[in-house]
Amino acid sequence: MAGASRVYSVSQIIRNPTSNTRLLHADEKVVAFQDIKPAAQRFCTTYLVIPVEHIPTVRDLQRRDEDYSLGCHMLSVGNELLHKDAPQTLHRFGFHQPPFNSVDHLHLHCFALSFLPRWKAVKYKSLGPFGGFIEAETLLAKIRPLHSKCN
Repeated sequence: MAGASRVYSVSQIIRNPTSNTRLLHADEKVVAFQDIKPAAQRFCTTYLVIPVEHIPTVRDLQRRDEDYSLGCHMLSVGNELLHKDAPQTLHRFGFHQPPFNSVDHLHLHCFALSFLPRWKAVKYKSLGPFGGFIEAETLLAKIRPLHSKCN
């Protein structure tokens, strides 16, 4: 079962990173590392930010303080990494939505644009109600608690 194998791989990376997956950031909530199959190859700045807690997909996030806080933290970590490593480029952040996610462990894609080769950008298009890619800010707006005071 390929999906289960990929979940195991992500869990292994979180618990025991190898030389292929050097952690760029680690705290009690998330880890971040360079994508091993990057779509944006400019300056080698394509990162993944992954929660330590296993959350299968964006559909498992609710309009709750803890989920919103986690999403904001993931975006903040991705922003910090790209601003440090690729300050002169445009950045893009987002998640794949089922059924178009390849790994059943929530992960934020962090890109320094542009996509090379250009055809790889297709993988990161929104398909509206059918899923596809959702921008991080759009997801955060969907799960932001009604009483939340932070932006």
